[in-house]
Amino acid sequence: MEPLLFLCHRIPFPPNKGDKIRSFNILKYLSQSYDIYLGAFVDDENDWQYLDALKPYCKSSCILPLPKKRATIKGCTAFLTGNPITIPYYADWQMKAWVEQVVASHIELSKAFIYSSSMAQYLERPGYNFLTKVIDFVDVDSDKWRQYAQGKRGIMRWVYHREYKRLAQYENDICAHFQASIFVSQDEAEHFKQRQSEANANKVHAIQNGVDSEYFNTNASGIKPLITSEPSICFTGAMDYWANVDAVVWFCEAVWPELKKQIPQLTFNIVGGNPTEKVKALSRLEGVNVTGRVEDVRPYIKAATLVVAPMRIARGIQNKVLEAMAMSKTVVMTSMAAEGIQLPFIQKQYIQDDEQETIKVIKTLFSDQESLDKVGSANLEIIQSHYQWQAVLKPFDQIFIE
Repeated sequence: MEPLLFLCHRIPFPPNKGDKIRSFNILKYLSQSYDIYLGAFVDDENDWQYLDALKPYCKSSCILPLPKKRATIKGCTAFLTGNPITIPYYADWQMKAWVEQVVASHIELSKAFIYSSSMAQYLERPGYNFLTKVIDFVDVDSDKWRQYAQGKRGIMRWVYHREYKRLAQYENDICAHFQASIFVSQDEAEHFKQRQSEANANKVHAIQNGVDSEYFNTNASGIKPLITSEPSICFTGAMDYWANVDAVVWFCEAVWPELKKQIPQLTFNIVGGNPTEKVKALSRLEGVNVTGRVEDVRPYIKAATLVVAPMRIARGIQNKVLEAMAMSKTVVMTSMAAEGIQLPFIQKQYIQDDEQETIKVIKTLFSDQESLDKVGSANLEIIQSHYQWQAVLKPFDQIFIE
């Protein structure tokens, strides 16, 4: 098969967090048509055990460590160069040498796929202009930094605002020099297009996320039941990711105390790896369970009466919402969490940004099993008809031809 250079800022396995779910499924899809040469970093020691799991999808790979402390120090050099922090953070001479070697030794190599703006630096040389370069930004990353800046004061507000401005300019430069720029939703694509010239805007496309609906299926074999008799709600996600941390802290501070008072037997499961100290501290609240890394999030979703996604900082599509929908769950979510997702009308009434309204709808749902069942069924139907990976990724076939 034709070779394809695939560069990814984080090893695309296991598919247990937002960016890795998308990158793995794109890798899996493209491997059906191309011999994949994968370059990626490992920033979590737990992920080294999964190298063999990638072999069925790759002709060859270069997987390098990315120690966070060293990378953070490197990232700080951006203040001397005027670059966004993410460029030196992910700069690595071994990765650069490997890319050069792959390009030089495969005369038939003409296509490259880049996952995240931080990896575009490896194909910036004029000598790589012969390649058809497609980048998946996923979402408008620079805008997250703008959102972060709004919630900060003092020097950190300046740091985050600087990163927003520098990264936005870098994203624009990538778009100008790459043949196609991909985003996870039409909303993200349109937001990015507004910053581009007409010529560059025409190179911007939306390819949405899907769900492995055989795995995220309430009737799937291998889901171990939670041993508990208490009713529960749950939140799933990487618990060292700022937006997730912000979401659960806000929920526990603004919603949980009154909700627990009104439904005394209720438990809130915060499910996801690498919880920060701020997240761990939430376990001191009555009824709040911070699990840390779990082998399988499905038992928690299946056992939950409903799922919450109280995102207040977000861009793109929330996989946690799609996964809950695939498991026939009602999701009480903020408007930020709902962005870019096609929701059935019956689910839309549970989009709430106000804490008092959030408490009200959760309490109402707990005494209305009929509504829970109807919303869950409607959510599953949407997933089955609009969010199957093989179908949603098909536009890549045409993008690489163009």
